Amino acid sequence: MAPYIKDIHRKGVRVVSNAGGINPLACAAALQEVAKKADVDLKIAVVTGDDLMSEKENLRGAGITDLESGKQFPESVHSINVYLGARPISRALDLGADIVVTGRCVDSGIVLGPLIHSFGWNRDEFDLLAAGSLAGHLIECGAQCTGGIFTDWHTVPDWHNIGFPIVECSSEGDFILSKPPDTGGLISFGTVAEQLVYELGNPQHYLLPDVTCDFSKVSITEIPGFDGGAVKVHGAKGSPPSSFYKVNATYLDGFRATAVCPVGGPKAVQKGKRTAESILQRTRLIFSQLGYEDYSAVNIQVLGSEDTYGPHARRSIDGGPREAVIWLGVYHKQKEAVEIFSREIAPAGTGMAPGLTGIVGGRPRVSPVLKPFFFYYPKSNVQINLFLNGQHVETFEEDLTFTSDEVVSSDPPKISSELKDLPSGPHTYRLEDLAYTRSGDKGNSANIDESVWCSKLSMN
Repeated sequence: MAPYIKDIHRKGVRVVSNAGGINPLACAAALQEVAKKADVDLKIAVVTGDDLMSEKENLRGAGITDLESGKQFPESVHSINVYLGARPISRALDLGADIVVTGRCVDSGIVLGPLIHSFGWNRDEFDLLAAGSLAGHLIECGAQCTGGIFTDWHTVPDWHNIGFPIVECSSEGDFILSKPPDTGGLISFGTVAEQLVYELGNPQHYLLPDVTCDFSKVSITEIPGFDGGAVKVHGAKGSPPSSFYKVNATYLDGFRATAVCPVGGPKAVQKGKRTAESILQRTRLIFSQLGYEDYSAVNIQVLGSEDTYGPHARRSIDGGPREAVIWLGVYHKQKEAVEIFSREIAPAGTGMAPGLTGIVGGRPRVSPVLKPFFFYYPKSNVQINLFLNGQHVETFEEDLTFTSDEVVSSDPPKISSELKDLPSGPHTYRLEDLAYTRSGDKGNSANIDESVWCSKLSMN
C-alpha cells in the first residue's frame, strides 16, 4: 500500500482486503503507520471474530469430526478460523471506513461486501447476493480469468504485462468483466468460463456464508469493441445460506523435505531412480539403528521420464533422455529423521551415479507439515467485532432470519442415467480440443473442474 497511499487518499479509492492473516489488528496498525508517514488521514477498519483458538478445548470435547476424512478433532492445533462473509465488510463501509482489513473471509465476500454497501441489497435478495458472489468468485484469483493458466494458453498475448480483472456491476446483478487497456492477457468466453467452474464442487449448490449459489445457468457473452476483450455475465441464482459457518483448522502432522537434483549423461532416468532409491535405503538403515520409525510417506519422481503420466508415459528409445531431474520428497513424524535425510543428499554426488550435477537450492530445508481440518460451526456462536482506527466501535450481529438448517452437499450432483450405446467414430481428440478445463486444489485434494460443462462445442 505504501507506494500508492497518497493516490488512494486523493482519489477516494476504498480498499477491502482479507490480508490480515492471523493478526488483522496488527496489519491495520502497520497501515496506520504507513498513512501517518505519508501524512494522510484514513479510516482503517478491522473485522475480527474469525479466530476460534480460544474455543480450542471446548471444540476438542464436542465430538467434532473432519468434513472430508471423518477424523476426530486433532491434538496439536495451530489455528482455527471461520470463513466469515460479506456483511461485516459492508457494515464497516457503512461506518465510513476507507480501508477494511479482515482475517479469514471467503474471497468472494471482498467483492460482495462493497456491492451490498453500494446497492443496499437485502439479506433475502438471494439472486442478487449470488450475482455479487459470482463477480467476486471470477476475479478472486486475479489473472486466472484474464488468460492465466488458460487451456488455449498459446492464444494469450503478453504474459509479462498481463492485466488484472475489472468488474463493473449493476444494481440488478448483471456485470461486465474486462481488464485495463494496453495490458496483456485475454478476456473471452473461455477464459472466464474456466474460472467460473474453478473449485466449485457442486455448481448448483455453491455454499457461501451469505447465500447458497446456483451457477449452473450462468450466461457469459463476449462484448465487441473492448481492448483485450470483455464479457457480460448474468444468470446466477441464489437460495438461503446455512446457519453454520465453515471452519478451517490446521494441525501439525510431522515434517517434510524435498531434494531436487539434475542428472546428466546416458541412461539419466535409470541413474536418477537408483540414486533416489539408494538415498532412501541409506537413511532407512540409519533410522533402524537409531530406533526411528519408517517414513510416513515418500515420493520419487524423475522429471523427464514422464513419471507424472503413469502408464500413459511415452518411453524414449536408446536408453531414454540424457538429462533428467530427481524429485525426491519425504514425510516423517520426527524432525530429526528428516534432518538426517537432508544431510544424506550431498554424499550421493560422490558416492552414487555419475552425472549428478548439483542440488537445486542447496541442502533440502526441513519444514513442518500443517494439515487442514474442516468442520461446520453455528453462526450464532461466533462474535464478530468491528474496529475503526484501533478502537472497538460495535459488535456485529449476524441476522439468522434468512438461513436454512438443511444440510446441502457441496459434492457434484450424481448423474442417474448411464451413457450407453454411444456411437463410435474414426476420430480421436484430446480433451483440450473439446473442452475448457481448470484444475484446482483445496487442502489435501486436487481436481479438474467440470471440464465438459464448459464445452468448446457450444461455441461452434
